[in-house]
Amino acid sequence: MATLPQHHPLKGNPAPAQGFATRAVHAGEKPDFREGATGDVAAPIHLATTYARQKVAQPGRYEYVRSQNPTREALEAKLASLENARYGLAFSSGMAAETTALLALLKAGDHVIAFDDLYGGTKRLFEQGFANFGVETSYVDATNASLVEKAVKPSSKMVWVESPTNPLMKLADIRAIAEIARKHGLILVVDNTFLSPYFQKPLDLGADVVVHSITKYLGGHSDVLGGALLVNSEQLYERLQFHQNSSGAVLPPFDSYLTLRGIKTLAVRMEQHQKNALAVAQFLEKHPKVSRVLYPGLESHPQHELAKAQASGFGGMLSFDVKGAGADAETFLERLRVFTLAESLGGVESLIEQPAQMTHVSLEKAEREKIGITDTLIRVSVGIEEVADLIADLKQALEW
Repeated sequence: MATLPQHHPLKGNPAPAQGFATRAVHAGEKPDFREGATGDVAAPIHLATTYARQKVAQPGRYEYVRSQNPTREALEAKLASLENARYGLAFSSGMAAETTALLALLKAGDHVIAFDDLYGGTKRLFEQGFANFGVETSYVDATNASLVEKAVKPSSKMVWVESPTNPLMKLADIRAIAEIARKHGLILVVDNTFLSPYFQKPLDLGADVVVHSITKYLGGHSDVLGGALLVNSEQLYERLQFHQNSSGAVLPPFDSYLTLRGIKTLAVRMEQHQKNALAVAQFLEKHPKVSRVLYPGLESHPQHELAKAQASGFGGMLSFDVKGAGADAETFLERLRVFTLAESLGGVESLIEQPAQMTHVSLEKAEREKIGITDTLIRVSVGIEEVADLIADLKQALEW
């Protein structure tokens, strides 16, 4: 198993004292003023796939791009700083990060306790991927932490939650579940994609591993595919890094550069996403053709107080049900002109979709309905456009 070298930029990285926006701009990208260096303000894109050595038995800091890359390391240092983590790893996609976490931390016969409301791709990975390797998954409504504890069995090794969930915007009490995980010796993994480290830091709440789809808010511009894992334990880091290196699921240098570039505006983007999302949610809540709105920033959300207690904001994601049938939801979606009908989320543009036919179509209809994903449910990633334009677009589209 690879050991983190003493010169690695993440080695023993303490929680920084600087503010979030400052770290988003500067962490991992300090200009290099050593002799021969150029003092780049932005981390350069290092495209070399291999690195020369002067002596056979003495490799330099870098050997091969799959194992180490300076641009990717700069991103990993920045991600670690923003999540108050000691170590970060950047992957070729969010699903690659999830797969590596499972490969590294589980084996045949192990049991996972997962939130019953998860991104469809994550459920597919559990049910059609790792089930074939003997990993069992139980799904519980993790809004009730006691149900997580009731699901623990001797073979349990991991708890996997999103908070907020995709697409029903449910919250897990991360502190309470972290205590249960510690009590039973389980690894707690939290997908923090929806809120980003700007609004929520699960490691500070007791989580062991944080997962991100870099593709979403971290990249922020719908032009990069990537994933990340953040941890504080050196032992966990070494296990994860070993499997990342073995599988080759690393984020390429150019994608690392795009993510570094995107993160620099994360703080200002998240504030605008949230401002717009709250206004949109309040508009929808009063509309006669909308039956329910799911947004933690609304006082009507059943976990509004928990949202305020464990996060510093509510983010830019929301879901709502239109009245009528699935066909009415389709009519509404196809009438929109400012919102883009597309999967994914977290970009500067507003995206909207119907989970039952798009992001969660891999789930059986009965399973979707059991957890509350109706044919009339709409998921919205509220962008940073003029909010008056967004509301006007929703208003006209609801007039079918």
